[in-house]
Amino acid sequence: MAGITAAMVKELRETTGAGMMDCKTALNETDGDMQAAVDWLRKKGLAKAAKKAGRTAAEGLVAIAVEDDAKGATGVLVEVNSETDFVARNEIFQKMVADIARTAVGVGGDLDKLRAATFPGADKSVDEHIAEMVGQIGENMSLRRSAGLAVEEGVVASYVHGQVTEGAGKIGVIVGLKSSGDKAALKAIGKQIAMHVAAARPLAARIEDLNPEVVGREKEVLADQARASGKPEEIIGKMVEGRLRKFYEESVLLEQVFVIDGETKVGKVVENAAKDAGAPVELVGFARLQLGDGVEKSDDED
Repeated sequence: MAGITAAMVKELRETTGAGMMDCKTALNETDGDMQAAVDWLRKKGLAKAAKKAGRTAAEGLVAIAVEDDAKGATGVLVEVNSETDFVARNEIFQKMVADIARTAVGVGGDLDKLRAATFPGADKSVDEHIAEMVGQIGENMSLRRSAGLAVEEGVVASYVHGQVTEGAGKIGVIVGLKSSGDKAALKAIGKQIAMHVAAARPLAARIEDLNPEVVGREKEVLADQARASGKPEEIIGKMVEGRLRKFYEESVLLEQVFVIDGETKVGKVVENAAKDAGAPVELVGFARLQLGDGVEKSDDED
């Protein structure tokens, strides 16, 4: 059996909201497998169903860059980490992150290509420039993630939550809308949808875009919960189907209730946007990066 540490118990407790002893039991029952322990607690009804990101330890900035041209629009997100929030408020660091975001547009947000791309105004790669800046600023920094979204006809709208400087903050979201309609109207509704994404944290734009492993695990958990309630097998399938619909409504962007008005589904909001835009509107996709999402602190940082 894997050694269960206090740090593992603490992480599971923060992730699920379950009691300390229940978390310890879950980890023992699953040989220290964190995801399996989360599922074990959910099956026992001891964990909250809400998804929660890993512990956040990283500081820095998430930055956005969007470029429009005759061929369409491209938007990117980049996350550049630092050790402290103090550095994230340093103008030199902020300019570096903005330059990296603009460079990311040229490679469509591809992380490997971005690392190797030439940093603006320098005869070196983005990774090499960051390494040089570590020596200048005196704190460890790294380009952790990037994401891109392109629309051939339409707009890429954006939103920054917890903005620290222009175009950069704690959470960045880009949303692609395909339409031949008025771009100002498209950007307005696109920004509202991006604000929704920042708050609601959807897993995918459409049901068919969900990771099959995530859906399979959810079905298994729901089925075990239904059996635990003592219902007969012929009823369990219908219970799972109904609860799975609720999961989709909570996890899929177009199925979620729009946080702006609290009653309309996002899919209907996109459909209704055609009136203001003057042409049909289609949601191409979205990307969301939250600073430090999934990064764990080491024990000596607590």
